[in-house]
Amino acid sequence: MLRRSSLAMVLPAAMLCAVAVLPAEADDGPVVGGDCDGASSFVTVCRQEPGSSSGQGQTSDQSGTDAGQDSKPRPQTCSVERLDPQPPSSDPVWNGHEPSDGAIYTRVCLSDVLGSATGAQIIPQVFWAAEAPAVNVDPEQLAREAVDRMLLTGPDIASPRAAATYIVGMPMWMWVNKSPTTFGPNSASATLAGVTVTAQAEVTKIDWKMGDGSAITCNGPGTPYRAAYGKQESPTCGHTYARTSASQPGDKYNVTATATWTVDWQVNGGGQTGQFTETRQSQTQMAIGELQVVR
Repeated sequence: MLRRSSLAMVLPAAMLCAVAVLPAEADDGPVVGGDCDGASSFVTVCRQEPGSSSGQGQTSDQSGTDAGQDSKPRPQTCSVERLDPQPPSSDPVWNGHEPSDGAIYTRVCLSDVLGSATGAQIIPQVFWAAEAPAVNVDPEQLAREAVDRMLLTGPDIASPRAAATYIVGMPMWMWVNKSPTTFGPNSASATLAGVTVTAQAEVTKIDWKMGDGSAITCNGPGTPYRAAYGKQESPTCGHTYARTSASQPGDKYNVTATATWTVDWQVNGGGQTGQFTETRQSQTQMAIGELQVVR
């Protein structure tokens, strides 16, 4: 029986097989890891302890990748181990084969592990094969699995604040709080069959939809406002509303902030590298009113 831990998964609890990583080929095919007698080739996924986020924005569970990737299913990432010791020849698992005909192997797929609850028992598939199955490692898939363990979220919106009321015609400064899980940088690694991929993720832009039809792209976290700035516009990320939110549901504009995380990955000890993006989204609401003049 195998168990999943909260910060790292080692299936089973044995040393990983050390094999040489093949250099990248011209066709950028999968990296091939070795099969090791008496040693594990199961997946290990590690991540940093996530940062804390206490912002008032609501984070969506939705996530996605860059255009053209959303509809592409991820391939199965599985690992195979030669059972050691081998079961006796009388064991039904041989299915009529003799030990001299091949060997008994176990297989566990990473999706089975990630989909299980913490502490749940993982039962490997047991099968006979005449030859050791090839372990083909897709490094980008390993990188994506590592990113899944980073627990990345949408932006931690510091401004606009849901509890505040802003004024028509006054520049609004937008910014977000930075942490490993809401902005980055964040890093993690995943290992399969002796191939280790390290991924680093960081937000490279935030797309804001302001609720009044305006869309703004900010290439950074934004600049926090200070009273000394007065009526100046934000130098990095801002918006000015031309009308109040009185006609909106709840008299508030719905604001959406979508962060694009850029992930750079590399095969440790090898020359293969790559990059992809994922998105995370947060929402908030805020009121826009008019300045009342008392006479």
